[in-house]
Amino acid sequence: MKINEIIREKRIARGMTQEQMAAYLGVSAPAVNKWEKAVSYPDITLLPALARLLETDLNTLLSFKENLTDEEIGAFTGEICMVAMEEGRGIADAFALAEEKIREYPSCDKLVLNAALALEGVVLLTARAGMQEQYLPKIEEMYKRAANSNSKDAAVKYHAKSMLVSKHKERGEYEEAERLLEELPDETLYDKKMIQSGLYLAEGRTEEAAQIIERKMMSDISGVVSGLLTLMEIAMKEDRKEDVEMLAQTAKQTIRLYDLWEYEEYAVDFQVAMAKEDASQCLVSLESMFAAMQKMEDVSVPDSALYRHLPVKNSAGKQAERSGDQVVRRAGVQDREGVGAQSRKGAGTMGEMLMSNLIQEMKNAENQEYDFLRRSDEFCAFLSRWEKETVIKKEYMSD
Repeated sequence: MKINEIIREKRIARGMTQEQMAAYLGVSAPAVNKWEKAVSYPDITLLPALARLLETDLNTLLSFKENLTDEEIGAFTGEICMVAMEEGRGIADAFALAEEKIREYPSCDKLVLNAALALEGVVLLTARAGMQEQYLPKIEEMYKRAANSNSKDAAVKYHAKSMLVSKHKERGEYEEAERLLEELPDETLYDKKMIQSGLYLAEGRTEEAAQIIERKMMSDISGVVSGLLTLMEIAMKEDRKEDVEMLAQTAKQTIRLYDLWEYEEYAVDFQVAMAKEDASQCLVSLESMFAAMQKMEDVSVPDSALYRHLPVKNSAGKQAERSGDQVVRRAGVQDREGVGAQSRKGAGTMGEMLMSNLIQEMKNAENQEYDFLRRSDEFCAFLSRWEKETVIKKEYMSD
């Protein structure tokens, strides 16, 4: 919070008017008004008296705080997503917001990392290929900053390095990816989150204990599904057709068993059909995927007893807890880890945004993996029909 906001907030909390504050400090009421509007600032000699009058200290008054709390960072990343998806604003405004906050807290590496994750999520979800190329290098620089910092929070550095490993791998820079990978630790022999949930349970803090377990379970299951899809891809490359079918069925059963999103199940079939270049089966899978996406009003937690304690965001809400939808990577939607994406005002639902993104990916002539589909009249008719049914506004994809 900036000094003008702190002055106003604490003045109101004390029940004082601007005139009363001015009288106590020996200044004019317009001067106090200018402080609160950030037009001007108090003279340095007034700061001790001002802090005492507002019943605070100079550190608080001047925001001398090196780091934000996890709750503050979570709220801010949500704000980034809302700005990026708000009608009349866009990704450029979200970047400006993030850069301003990072300048305010330059030593808060967790802020840098989470801002990068949030920005990458909205860029991959909403921007066209050309726009992505404009923003993704900036995001990678943020990951490098977090990875090379002197932060005492090793988890932040390791997470940032893991993101950089993925970037180098995607560009075929395997030697650099291997070097960074060697700097990451092996898994520890204990699970801090599980220990923490056990402690909360013993203390009677059942809500917090359940949230930890449910969030970890969702993350672990997403990892299992991602692993199955990777094994399926390997089996395709090795022409082990029976294993491909078995792994696909196992992935779909896992998605159903753990109440993940319905469209993820159809995305598995789509990935198999894409590998076979089976245009007919691709269309069947896409029809099912898009029909399931139409039911998604927000990025949130599936309605399931398995995730009962996780915060759920409704269409007017502020928060989403669901992380990376990994099974649609083949369909052009990248992993989005830790991103609480928000539905954009006036721009349709999250399901419609996913559909719009996939349509743009499949229409893009530079994306050669869809060439065999684009030669199909049925596929072209499919794209045309769903473009008309999708309510996302055209400017959404060009922000």
